[in-house]
Amino acid sequence: LVFTEEDKYGLYSNLLFKYFLAEGVVCGHDLFVASAKEHPDNILKVLPAPLLDDTNRNELGEEATAVKSQEFQDSMKIAWRYQNLPKMEASPTTSTKFGHYYDISKTMSPELFQSVKWHSFYLPEELSSQPEIKTCYMNSAYARLLQSIQRIIYQEGFDGSDPQKKQKNILRIGIQSLGSMLWGDDICSSDTPEDIHSLTKFLYVLRGLLRKSLSACIITVPAHLIQNKAIMERVTNLSDMVVGLESFIGSERETNPLYKDYHGLVHVHQIPRLNSLICDVSDTKDLAFRLKRKQFTIERLHLPPDLSDTVSRASKQDLAESAKLLSSGCGAMAIGKKHLDF
Repeated sequence: LVFTEEDKYGLYSNLLFKYFLAEGVVCGHDLFVASAKEHPDNILKVLPAPLLDDTNRNELGEEATAVKSQEFQDSMKIAWRYQNLPKMEASPTTSTKFGHYYDISKTMSPELFQSVKWHSFYLPEELSSQPEIKTCYMNSAYARLLQSIQRIIYQEGFDGSDPQKKQKNILRIGIQSLGSMLWGDDICSSDTPEDIHSLTKFLYVLRGLLRKSLSACIITVPAHLIQNKAIMERVTNLSDMVVGLESFIGSERETNPLYKDYHGLVHVHQIPRLNSLICDVSDTKDLAFRLKRKQFTIERLHLPPDLSDTVSRASKQDLAESAKLLSSGCGAMAIGKKHLDF
């Protein structure tokens, strides 16, 4: 269960949501898309197109050439004492290829969908087509969604039944903007919501369905609208992985020259800790993302070693404070120095 905290305007979290679904299409997985805001059919129509190996090599080759030229220009400006230091690798991944690359400037061709089976859950249609569900323990919209997921899991054989009759496959579940007012939940509009435990109960039952079936789920939640921190703590404990996206749009960092190469920060609040008493602490805690011409990339946040005169003293202090915050990992306190050592 991957829990994604949406950025303020939901632009970049929506891209991650589409990447997850597009990977399922390319791998031949079954899809289940649920939304109360946008029809799932419209979401699937605008999935990013996969890049073939040759195309991807050309795309990355062009970007590598541009990066090299930029590094050459920077080497002419950088102080001599920094030239012999080891270079910072931008990508947090290893050289082994994992998954596929996608071009966000193009949409996926309809031919790819022909071999993939997908299911949709659009809340306004479900409310009009089915009678009212009486539940004393959960929101009506959440109960309908759980019933639909459970029906797909058992009917399509994702629960492990009849393994000899059907080739095993994986069900990818994507739920968009869960917890918003469109789902009939009031946790985003009130500090003391009436239905404070509804989302928690939904995730508890959903996690049980995921544990005993061949399925994986990604959920985007407008966490910045949820004022009650106790709800977020419970939701985090019920998720396997929690990732937050902080966009620079509308903030001071948007015009800060220190962050001119990035569009936001990626906060990894929790990563899977199966068969372990404590959560694993990733060695990469300072992550940032940027939206390129054709790709959405997540990189290590590294800043130039020599701060120019155009950077104000307040910006330097902001940099030091953000570095201290980013250096604290999941379940671990920051151990590094108080200030950045350039």
